[in-house]
Amino acid sequence: MSKLTDVPKRILIGRALRSDRLGETLLPKRVALPVFASDPLSSVAYAPGEVLLVLSIAGLSAYHFSPWIAVAVVVLMFTVVASYRQNVHAYPSGGGDYEVATTNLGPRAGLTVGSALLVDYVLTVAVSISSGIENLGSAVPFVVEHKVACAVGVIVLLTLMNLRGVRESGTLFAIPTYVFVTGVFLMIAWGAFRGVVLGDDMRAPTADFEIKPEHPGLAGFALVFLLLRAFSSGCAALTGVEAISNGVPGFRKPKSRNAATTLALMGLLAVTMFCGIIALAAATDVRMAENPAKDLLHNGVPLGPDYVQDPVISQVAEAVFGHGSALFVLLAAATALVLFLAANTAYNGFPLLGSILAQDRYLPRQLHTRGDRLAFSNGIVLLAGAAVLLVWIYGADSTRLIQLYIVGVFMSFTLSQTGMVRHWNRLLATERDPAARRRMVRSRAINAFGAFFTGLVLVVVLLTKFTHGAWVALLGMGIFYATMTAIRRHYDRVAEEIAAPDTPSEDTVRPSRVHSVVLISKVHRPTLRALAYAKLLRSDTLEALSVNVDAEETRALREEWERRGIDVPLKVLDSPYREVTRPVIEYVKSLRAQSPRDVVSVIIPEYVVGHWYEQLLHNQSALRLKARLLFTPGVMVTSVPYQLRSSEAAKQRARRRQDWAAPGSARRGPAERAKDTSPRT
Repeated sequence: MSKLTDVPKRILIGRALRSDRLGETLLPKRVALPVFASDPLSSVAYAPGEVLLVLSIAGLSAYHFSPWIAVAVVVLMFTVVASYRQNVHAYPSGGGDYEVATTNLGPRAGLTVGSALLVDYVLTVAVSISSGIENLGSAVPFVVEHKVACAVGVIVLLTLMNLRGVRESGTLFAIPTYVFVTGVFLMIAWGAFRGVVLGDDMRAPTADFEIKPEHPGLAGFALVFLLLRAFSSGCAALTGVEAISNGVPGFRKPKSRNAATTLALMGLLAVTMFCGIIALAAATDVRMAENPAKDLLHNGVPLGPDYVQDPVISQVAEAVFGHGSALFVLLAAATALVLFLAANTAYNGFPLLGSILAQDRYLPRQLHTRGDRLAFSNGIVLLAGAAVLLVWIYGADSTRLIQLYIVGVFMSFTLSQTGMVRHWNRLLATERDPAARRRMVRSRAINAFGAFFTGLVLVVVLLTKFTHGAWVALLGMGIFYATMTAIRRHYDRVAEEIAAPDTPSEDTVRPSRVHSVVLISKVHRPTLRALAYAKLLRSDTLEALSVNVDAEETRALREEWERRGIDVPLKVLDSPYREVTRPVIEYVKSLRAQSPRDVVSVIIPEYVVGHWYEQLLHNQSALRLKARLLFTPGVMVTSVPYQLRSSEAAKQRARRRQDWAAPGSARRGPAERAKDTSPRT
């Protein structure tokens, strides 16, 4: 079994890394930017389109509000970036929003943040991959025709890349991210030059279309509600900002300073690209609709179900560079690729957060385990499985998926910034240095404004998106919260039960006697070895036990036992219904009932075979017996293995393989909560 899994594993994810090479996986800023900020950078590919889609409900006349919505998103982005720069200096250990909320607001607030972020990370993968498939489909129709299958394939590929390790996958992701950023800036600059200097009339492929408004003539509260909904959709550009604060341990030293610099650079790049695309969309007369088949008209006729609506960035690129031009194709490919890679933000955030939650006993401890490549492999696989499920349920439709989006991230924003305000209040209560107090007061003001602004946006998002799918995200958070609470209660209960007492107890008192029982079916080498081992234990009483399911075989066993003169009493249990497990269990329980202070030691001979398929042919009765006996108090179960020749051959094969790891070996590594000595501001 080990050989079957080990060779493909090494081919796909590479050789295992030693634990002392963990420092080699730390990232410089130039690699950390695409690794941790690919989500907010790539969101400019779909966030402008979501704004226009919502505004189209009121018709083309509502498009003139898009610049003001862009300004509001920019203000929010700078507020969040400034707030999180305080976070990475104050909490560089990698816990991010979860640690801030837990430390300052209590475990329930921390668990709420953890639930929100886990849901948001899963949605990040689903939305990014689905949007990338749609962008790629504008050039390759086959991809759109098989959206779900292609999306699942990309998720599997990304999962394998991330299982190879953060450093290796980050280097691969850096190039397409920088190509995308360069391409968008080139498009903005060339579009501005053509429009302002040359006076060219750039027109998007949808410029001649008309929009049939679903609700024409909106005014008053209805218009305000529509604008708020458009703003909440544009806030998708902020998703992933918190990933940098969660990933501080992955940066090179000085960790906090490098993370803060990366945050600022990410915010500047994201808002510039977002505003540039919104401006070019207005200049080139891009037309979008939530239901393009019915609401987009050409010469007064609906376009029909065969029309495929291209994303805003694709339409703008076609207007600026020209359809089919080299730069258009390059930007389309880079956009699709970077949207696929944007999911990498979640692939770095989800496993690390899952490891920290597992360390705090809110998630299964397996998520705290590092894999062969020093990545949290179990968390990566869990994230991929959840994302595949979402993509399949929603048909890889980014417009439907994005309605579930950003609820979790703004909930974590709000609670985190509120926690930071309490953090500064606590420090100010004891700080006496005037310069330090001024820095703390400034930081508190930034976090207070961030908490107010993100809290306001959270209310807007809930009001405008709840009936459009946000309730699903809230349900997911509730499920995560309840599950993690139950897991923590289980671990706490187990820890309480198994804690070693300070005073003598029944667990430390020697039993009165040990009654050993060797289970046998025939007299062969494994039986003789198990009997020899049982004699070595020098138990108070020793007997061999067999179950009569076949009278002829039982008679042969008795004759062979007497012929060999084995000096161990043989007891045979009758089983009229040909069961093996139940009679043994009842007999062991009867021994315990007769002498409750005695211990019963059940010794089971087992074959050790060399191939996994051979294992299916042996030891099944032993497995069932052990599983049942585990629930019987005062019973100890011992397996006495007998290695067959095939097992020796398997061992020799294993020794010839370099870096062979024994089946069942576990690799553990704590979530990095490293101290950072860089200056705090």
